[in-house]
Amino acid sequence: MTTLILYTTAGCHLCVLGEDIIKSLPKHYDITLVAVEIGDNDELVDRYGVSIPVIKFSDNSELNWPFEAQDIERKLTL
Repeated sequence: MTTLILYTTAGCHLCVLGEDIIKSLPKHYDITLVAVEIGDNDELVDRYGVSIPVIKFSDNSELNWPFEAQDIERKLTL
């Protein structure tokens, strides 16, 4: 199982698009998606406030918006 963290915030239409892209990935990737609300943490707002949605992978690398399914798949197969 692969856990992806999606940094997001309420009312962010790009975050909804990013989440939809992740959820559309083939099931064989066995992804667990954890959404983290940045608005609850000043440090996260400072870090991600202008770049959300951001996906964090298990190797601690990140993928900032804009991204597409093939970008995520490329990271998952490294």
